[in-house]
Amino acid sequence: MHPDNLLIIADSYQDADMLYAVGVFVPDPFIYLRLAGKCHIVVSDLEIDRAKKQAPHCRVLSLSRYVKLLRNKNGTNPTLPQVAAQILRERRFRKISVPPSFPLGYARQLRDCGIKAKVTDGGCFPQREIKTADEVKKLSAALMMAEVGMAEGIHAIKACKVGKGHRLFYRSLPFTSEKLRSIIDVAIIQAGGLASHTIVAGGNQGCDPHECGYGPLRANEPIILDIFPRSQKTGYFGDITRTVVKGRANEAVRRLYHTVAEGQDLGIAQIRAGALGRDVHHAVLDLFVERGFKTGKRRGRMEGFFHGTGHGLGLQIHESPRISPASTDTLRTGHVVTVEPGLYYPGIGGIRIEDVVMVTASGCRNLTKFEKVLEV
Repeated sequence: MHPDNLLIIADSYQDADMLYAVGVFVPDPFIYLRLAGKCHIVVSDLEIDRAKKQAPHCRVLSLSRYVKLLRNKNGTNPTLPQVAAQILRERRFRKISVPPSFPLGYARQLRDCGIKAKVTDGGCFPQREIKTADEVKKLSAALMMAEVGMAEGIHAIKACKVGKGHRLFYRSLPFTSEKLRSIIDVAIIQAGGLASHTIVAGGNQGCDPHECGYGPLRANEPIILDIFPRSQKTGYFGDITRTVVKGRANEAVRRLYHTVAEGQDLGIAQIRAGALGRDVHHAVLDLFVERGFKTGKRRGRMEGFFHGTGHGLGLQIHESPRISPASTDTLRTGHVVTVEPGLYYPGIGGIRIEDVVMVTASGCRNLTKFEKVLEV
């Protein structure tokens, strides 16, 4: 079975490999075949003309033609795997590679049609890790959408008034995580992106790194803003995190913030082609320990720095390579990764700062332009 022969059955809205392969957004599952180095896609009549225009590198086949052929032959409407099997048999293929995410049910249907499916080693498109100049432009555009959302969000925080109990009020109404999230997300939509699960977590809520945030926001305590929109045009993601305080940060928050900022600077300085992801992470973790910020469980919950330093970014929000304690990845020129250390201590709050960088032979280039300011 030649690894160049590949079958994917998925939609390209959700499946990054399918979008990478065809470059066209199709909301319903369809068939992609790479046979002897040549690409074929099988789509409904609804999508044929658009696919021919937007995917000129692929031969576009009519799904309805194969449905009619197999229905006349078997008396029932065929499934997509059965259509794929028919095309493979016509071209005298009996084996095909499929992605690790290929559904078991699809594989069984192929087997019943006499086609053996084998999962690809290393994924369908290992070249996705190394970003081309065009992909870096698309990532930078998506990152700009994230920065637009960040700017609008911080502008809204600045415009707030402080009421009783340090609660924030925006245009005379209580200012909540939900309201701030909506301001950020609308700005991203207007910039051409789609935001999902934007994090606006104030105070102790920020001690859970994936808590989206809820309820009233308050002055003088840290608010984590983690924004990761997807470009509606290209499907590439941006990713940025800033932590801000409306008013005055206390000394504990200031010390935490400056330590995280120092850790991020160290992490960025460690990134270059040939560096090991786990080594970059441990350098940041060791710095935090040296500054007196240990990681471990206390009173039943984790505190300190208990997530990875970064991850690859592209057509998925989390891709290879990983910069984490368990990572086996070696950074290479052309990788685009986040650098997002954080420290989290209940009673003080959470601090996280995140930029996106591109790995080069001698270091890295920071693609993020947005300023870093604690008090706003």
